[in-house]
Amino acid sequence: MSVTAQSVWNNCLEFIKDNIQPQAYKTWFEPIVAVKLTGTALSIQVPSKFFYEWLEEHYVKILKVSLTKELGETAKLVYIIKMENTYGNKQPFTEKIPSANRSSVKSQNVDIPLNNKSPELRNPFVIPGIRNVKIESQLNPNYSFENFLEGDSNRLARSAGLAVAAKPGGTSFNPLLIFGGVGLGKTHLAHAIGVDIKDKYPEKTVLYISAEKFTQQYIDAVKKNNRNDFIHFYQIIDVLIIDDVQFLSGKTGTQDVFFHIFNHLHQNGKQVILTSDKAPVDMQDIEQRLLSRFKWGLSAELQNPDFETRVSILKNKLYRDGVEMPDEIIDYVAKNIKSNVRELEGAIISLIAQSSFNKKEITIDLARVIVEKFVKNTKREVSIDYIQKVVSDYFQMDIDTLQSKTRKRHIVQARQLAMFFAKKHTKASLASIGSQIGKRDHATVLHACKTVDNLSSTDKQFKKYVEDITKKLSV
Repeated sequence: MSVTAQSVWNNCLEFIKDNIQPQAYKTWFEPIVAVKLTGTALSIQVPSKFFYEWLEEHYVKILKVSLTKELGETAKLVYIIKMENTYGNKQPFTEKIPSANRSSVKSQNVDIPLNNKSPELRNPFVIPGIRNVKIESQLNPNYSFENFLEGDSNRLARSAGLAVAAKPGGTSFNPLLIFGGVGLGKTHLAHAIGVDIKDKYPEKTVLYISAEKFTQQYIDAVKKNNRNDFIHFYQIIDVLIIDDVQFLSGKTGTQDVFFHIFNHLHQNGKQVILTSDKAPVDMQDIEQRLLSRFKWGLSAELQNPDFETRVSILKNKLYRDGVEMPDEIIDYVAKNIKSNVRELEGAIISLIAQSSFNKKEITIDLARVIVEKFVKNTKREVSIDYIQKVVSDYFQMDIDTLQSKTRKRHIVQARQLAMFFAKKHTKASLASIGSQIGKRDHATVLHACKTVDNLSSTDKQFKKYVEDITKKLSV
């Protein structure tokens, strides 16, 4: 029977498969294609230079043993690296690396095309030129579960985060999408999950990255003709955390590459954690196939914290900073700053600073001055409660009437306007808006928004309602 490149490689694979983890075999050996056999030199094609570097770094010994077993002591391995060239040249080039002799790997002569004279290491998180495949997690250890206080507004998201941290890739929460408005703790929770996983599973590769940075890395990879390297780098991550995934809106190339990375990770039991300022149903300019994958796992909303949670957050912050403050002042700050956690903590820091710098005692009067200035100088995030109050006051009805089941035309229109402005001025999901305005579903909110748009262009009186309420909300 004639010996072919395929038969030699198949025998090597049998040996390799018996000696490494199934997941590693699937990731690093299944994509390899045997190309030709010339004497005792076997040529194999690998998808990228990063792929080749990883093989040489981690599997050179097993490659040497398997190949020597098949072709004898003079065995050599020739890598053919499939290069992506944006100028249309799809021809691969050959790198001759005698894997059977490790010392020769250190002083390799590589025939690299002129348009790629300075290949950089493909790990986007290390300094180019330094041969280092260690991947830093980019996590902030200060963001932990211990200082992410639980309340009704975040219980589902926090519990799901703890479940994922205990068993990454092994729960039905994959992907875990955490969404909500500005300053509610999405980034904090995402980091906390990653920090907990690193603590429990130090051998796992965890990576946190913003969608903006991911996009920039992808653009750089395309410019340098190493899109494959970019993909393979992200495919080796065990837990990928992408912050502000809504930033991918309208970026079709980045969405496409993320789609392939997501599929690979999900199929291989790796954990994906995403954060967004809106629910998948409300995301604009994101491909449908990607949105459908966001919905595979769990979408957990972070809502504005209630009064009790706000008080707990403030007390925890003061305890961590070693500051004592009377309960009446804490309650006052918590009652008057409702929009988000970031503003809440900002107000208490300002209060402590004013007291310290001006050597004034922290009193309720000082708290009033600081909170008033802080709220005034901070762009107010209009809440759904506030919108309902403005609309019900405008139509001279109470909020219970606005939320009631009645089908009276003027009440229905008022309710539809409240839903319309809630969608326009808040980052709450359609389901959340419906739930807070009369326990309706997201389809009702969608219908309300369309109705308001239609009536605004056909009914002069209704158009005036919209204009008047818009002015009241912008005051």
